[in-house]
Amino acid sequence: MAARGRCPECGSGSLVEDAHYAQQQLVCAACGCVVSEGLLTTTYTDEEHLREVAYSQSTGQKEQLSRCLQRGIRRVQDLCKVLQLPAVFEETAVSYFQRALQLPAFHLVSLEKKELLGGCCVFVTCRQHNWPLTMGTICSLLYAKQDLFASVYLSLQKELGLSVPALSLADLVTTHLNSFRLFQPSANVPAPFLEDREKLLARTMGLVELASETWLVTGRHPVPVVTAAAFLAWQSLQPGPRLSCPLARFCRLAGVDLPPPAHLRLKELLEILLGMASQLSWLRAFRLDKKTVVKHVGDLLQHRVFLLKNAFSQQDGEEQQDTALGQDPDSPGQGPPSSLVAQEQGCPSAGKRQRGGSLRPLLPPCLLRPRKRLRAAAPSAPASTGDEPISDSEIEQYLRSPEEVQAFRKAKGWL
Repeated sequence: MAARGRCPECGSGSLVEDAHYAQQQLVCAACGCVVSEGLLTTTYTDEEHLREVAYSQSTGQKEQLSRCLQRGIRRVQDLCKVLQLPAVFEETAVSYFQRALQLPAFHLVSLEKKELLGGCCVFVTCRQHNWPLTMGTICSLLYAKQDLFASVYLSLQKELGLSVPALSLADLVTTHLNSFRLFQPSANVPAPFLEDREKLLARTMGLVELASETWLVTGRHPVPVVTAAAFLAWQSLQPGPRLSCPLARFCRLAGVDLPPPAHLRLKELLEILLGMASQLSWLRAFRLDKKTVVKHVGDLLQHRVFLLKNAFSQQDGEEQQDTALGQDPDSPGQGPPSSLVAQEQGCPSAGKRQRGGSLRPLLPPCLLRPRKRLRAAAPSAPASTGDEPISDSEIEQYLRSPEEVQAFRKAKGWL
């Protein structure tokens, strides 16, 4: 062991104190050997006064935040790699995460919300770059509940003041169909159920546009509408082996969840298609139902604008019937009445039009079939005149002085 006050390397006694980075060190002036050094670090306040503190006291309060930041950045980077996002997306998402973690609103939140914060940053970045990504995809990758993820996403958008554009319905259709497992041969998918991606996408897009034009999308969650449209498009491309396949089995084969309102959206779409099919002259000889109308989805989408105009209108019944058959209502002597011609040609809805007098208007389903009936207003109470009798139980609250109370008691005794 070297003698006190001497360098253990060269034995020189010229030892000097050097405050390197605010840490006191004993250095040999002859060879530069550090004989002894101070504590690891200091706080910013103590550095000004050159006072040494313990490591846990200086960085213990920031250690958890630093560790959380590093873990969150790695989570954001891993999520971007799984989604195969460009490098610029990853840089933007990491910057959003670093900015958010510095805000006081995210300091005292639960660990679960901090873990979802990285996913929210990736979700915001994709939306800002028009990259089709749904909240359900992020939640499935993070094993998170959608309501909790939505709350963190709204907090992030509010605290950072971010402008996030909404995902268009066409992008949602593309993203949702890309997750289907019906495009490549598999042991779980029979060969007649396989379908070409582009054909299914084009047919589904046409049905979704039809649903949007007939008020089936407004104010509703888009995923059930897209699921029902994809099911109809898949059936219509090869109706022979697929008409017997129900919606639940289709979702299992495709590997997607079946949203509960999808059955209702499917029923509404089929009603629209049946109304349009009644206007095609080469289909009037057939009595179509909700299964057989699927075979003619391609023809119905091809003449969509004309069929919607004739099948759903708000004009008078006689004018609608003439227009549906291609006749001018103002030109006389062009043949028998339109209702008779329709009945002779076997149009299934001709009798309904004749009895009803008008076709069903194209209105939102909530107006056509309201769930709750409006209750009649309760009759209003008659106006008070001041001459109404006062009961004995209420008169005491109008008495003020002790004399009035005593007189009232005497009067009650006399009665």
